[in-house]
Amino acid sequence: MLASLNLPAEAGEHLAARAALLDGTYREVAVRVPANSQIVFDDDGRLHFAALEPEPEPASLRQRREAVEAMLPRVDLPEALPEVFSWTGADQAFTSVTGGEARLKDLHVTIAALLVAHSCNVGYTPVIGAADALKYGRLSHVDQTCLRLATYRAANATLIDYQAAIPLAQAWGGGLVASVDGMRLVVPVPSVYARPNSKYFRRRGGATWLNMINDQAAGLGGKVVAGTPRDSLYVLDVLYDRDGGKRPEMIVTDTASYSDMVFGLLTLAGVAYAPQLADLPDQKMWRIDRAADYGAFQDAARGRVDLARIERHWEDILRIIGSIHTGAVRAYDVIRMLSRDGRPTPPGDAIAHYGRIAKTLHICTSCAWPTIPATGGRPRARRTSRRAATPSPGRFSTAGPGSSTSATRTAWKTRSAPWDWSSTPWCCSTRGT
Repeated sequence: MLASLNLPAEAGEHLAARAALLDGTYREVAVRVPANSQIVFDDDGRLHFAALEPEPEPASLRQRREAVEAMLPRVDLPEALPEVFSWTGADQAFTSVTGGEARLKDLHVTIAALLVAHSCNVGYTPVIGAADALKYGRLSHVDQTCLRLATYRAANATLIDYQAAIPLAQAWGGGLVASVDGMRLVVPVPSVYARPNSKYFRRRGGATWLNMINDQAAGLGGKVVAGTPRDSLYVLDVLYDRDGGKRPEMIVTDTASYSDMVFGLLTLAGVAYAPQLADLPDQKMWRIDRAADYGAFQDAARGRVDLARIERHWEDILRIIGSIHTGAVRAYDVIRMLSRDGRPTPPGDAIAHYGRIAKTLHICTSCAWPTIPATGGRPRARRTSRRAATPSPGRFSTAGPGSSTSATRTAWKTRSAPWDWSSTPWCCSTRGT
């Protein structure tokens, strides 16, 4: 287990190497800071980053985007799903709970109809049709025997692997960087996942869908959590409970997922943690050698990491991270147990001290961002349109007139549903209700 985590049984040499890395990083970045106009230290020694101005999109990019959108045929979500099934074979993952081989004709059509009904939360009525694959009895039977958590995860794993093999996705990234963020959703009915929060849900209850997406635009997995807790409590659980794909080597989150203890646990798990520190001037940077001179960071590095405390609890730390790594316990339960209502236990405090080394390295890395000779600062952010760059799957598909979608289009249109799916522009439209 320690070999898979690349952690030693004894902490001495490991902590000495971490201390040397921190010291060397401080000194290297301190030399670069004077040449970077984007970094400023105030009178109290606090670190500030200048705001990045968005770079306008060139006309050629806008023209190319419009050309690509014009090439994409307009289809509905019910038509796109069978097409994706024909590419990936994801529908084969929805096996019967009995373990037997399904012999139903046009089973992929039934599965696509059920996925639309559940994902759009519209029930069976809009997808019921005259075709055998879309009759109520068939839909109910397949829903009860083939659609369950295990088959959903298996189907998603198939989609992840197929996405990773697309050359364009490979150009975006290698699948080793992932982002974790939460989406707040109102839960209008009583549920164990619903919790009150007037800021997000007003007088209703709600839940959070925590999702992990890698740099190949593939959703690796997700988790429903009750209410609106800090994302940091669940980052490790989402990481270890992926549906498929490569294990990310870097996790990017917003400020809500930040804590010293999470920094420590993710670093121990072999993952680089890169949260966006919105309150950077208030962040304390940490050092190990009190007598060291770190130039511009001398006042900012006002905290001290206690290596002796880490070494004293190293055996407990290994036991904790090993239990998470093997799935013996959930990281959420471990963090709550170690935090103890804001008063960390001794092992929890030792993990937080270990995480402060990684946190300081993360801040230093941000300061050492590659500079541009013309500006002397960090690269400017390019303004992008997420909707334009990623067309909605409910409106567009790369299906052609001779594709496998055409073979199932008749089944979708020969039904007595109150919705005309062939002309509905959005998968969640309420037309005809």
